[in-house]
Amino acid sequence: MPTQQPLVVDVRSPAEFANGHVAGAINLPLSELAERVTSVLPQRDAPLVLCCVSGARSDVAAQWLRAQGYTQVANGGSAGAVALQLGLPIERA
Repeated sequence: MPTQQPLVVDVRSPAEFANGHVAGAINLPLSELAERVTSVLPQRDAPLVLCCVSGARSDVAAQWLRAQGYTQVANGGSAGAVALQLGLPIERA
């Protein structure tokens, strides 16, 4: 049985996200993470790969999500690195 494709969560600002993001990614800015996480990411056991520009913001978000009980969280680093790793294109809004 194939493994479930992880959900890509981009924690950059909406403007940064619009300039180029992994196809299918959800934009959940780090500044909005705490207030929107339960509505945007209701499944705490879903595989998540977080990304931003360099991996710094996504690392902060990944640590916070793990502390909230999310069990399959990975920091993928930059959006470009995640797209390459998952074989997905970069989309622009």
